[in-house]
Amino acid sequence: MSYQNQRERRPYQRNSADRVKKDYSQYTKQRPEKEMIFGIRAVIEAIQAGKDIEKILIRRDLGGDLAKELYECLKDTTIPVQRVPMEKLNRTTQKNHQGVIGYISPITFQRITDLIPTIYEEGRSPLLVILDGVTDVRNFGAIARTCECAGVDALIIPNKGGAAINADAIKTSAGALHTLPVCREEDLEATVRYLKDSGIQVVAATEKTDNAYTQVDMTEPVAIIMGAEDIGVSPELLSLCTHKVRIPMTGRIASLNVSVAAGVMIYEVVRQRG
Repeated sequence: MSYQNQRERRPYQRNSADRVKKDYSQYTKQRPEKEMIFGIRAVIEAIQAGKDIEKILIRRDLGGDLAKELYECLKDTTIPVQRVPMEKLNRTTQKNHQGVIGYISPITFQRITDLIPTIYEEGRSPLLVILDGVTDVRNFGAIARTCECAGVDALIIPNKGGAAINADAIKTSAGALHTLPVCREEDLEATVRYLKDSGIQVVAATEKTDNAYTQVDMTEPVAIIMGAEDIGVSPELLSLCTHKVRIPMTGRIASLNVSVAAGVMIYEVVRQRG
């Protein structure tokens, strides 16, 4: 089940019957140039220096020895790469970008394989949240805020197909994205398998079950998966989950906003753990 109210309204707009759902992509169209890296060599050096890079735009037909060096540097990273026409790069900046623009991430990403052993060593029962295709930056920010307030150990996101981590997301998170560990993973299926091998049950919120979310024992190590606003958790991840649960709906609207549903799930863990 995708927990989304298809006609979300912001405060003081409840009577606007004709309001069209806001396109949040506008928040990522223009970024301050201080958040960008221009040029092939500059981007290579940023990668080698371990800078946290949100994404890299590369001209579709980019070639040459320096480009090969860039591709080699990107091999062992989870940095999202987009192949784009020269026109897009030129619209992004007037500077000499040489066909490559990198976006510096406003947060520092961590590795889930580093976090899990540390959590266990500290004697804690892991509580993780995985976002599978949540693309709305405000939903993403709101979920991050709830995670931080509830003591979630890490928020796991895909390196492609998720919300941009920009100023709007950070503002909505009330700064939580600066303190909450965020892990950007290349392959969520592989990540779920790793978590299960690490003794963590994986619980997906979905309408494709009759099991209520309160019926699962979440005092044990747990990772909660919340799916995309429109289609929910992907079938591939659902097939790997330890449990599938649903939040009962008794009203006329058949779904919750994903950030609200995430809050319900997260605080059920808090309630059970006392």
